Amino acid sequence: MEKKTTKTDSPQKKTPQPDSATSKTVTKKTVKKLNLPKGKYIHTVGRRKSAVATVHLFNEKGDVTVDNKNINDYFTYKSDVDLIMEVLKTVGAVGKYKINIKVKGGGKRGQVGAVCLAIARALIKLDPELRKTLKSKGFLTRDPRVKERKKPGLKRARKAPQWSKR
Repeated sequence: MEKKTTKTDSPQKKTPQPDSATSKTVTKKTVKKLNLPKGKYIHTVGRRKSAVATVHLFNEKGDVTVDNKNINDYFTYKSDVDLIMEVLKTVGAVGKYKINIKVKGGGKRGQVGAVCLAIARALIKLDPELRKTLKSKGFLTRDPRVKERKKPGLKRARKAPQWSKR
């Protein structure tokens, strides 16, 4: 007698299910300590709209200061501070470095974008292996959008006076 095979009798290919121990974990790149002499720093510049931020990153433990004020005092909105600290959190550098920032021009949002770019560039100078991590999060992209200039004969960059037929 021949045995008929059914769906339940056929051997099934089992795919291994990941358990909690072998599941795919995201590894976070961390900053290596670079031996800068005492008093020396890494200098970088970041720009956004008309804001320019210069960052001095010292190789010592400390906090982030903007124009000689604590970052929480300078940027009053928590979302602005969180955006800046996200750059440091991405590479695990919160509190590991003393960062002095000087900001000129623009509004607060433009200054936040400039500071983020400048800090990301400083971290890359510190450890070039962090480039891939920071680039994938978009911290190294300089936003090129700036205000368009006013043209002659127009009220603003593109707004024309009301046209009348006669």
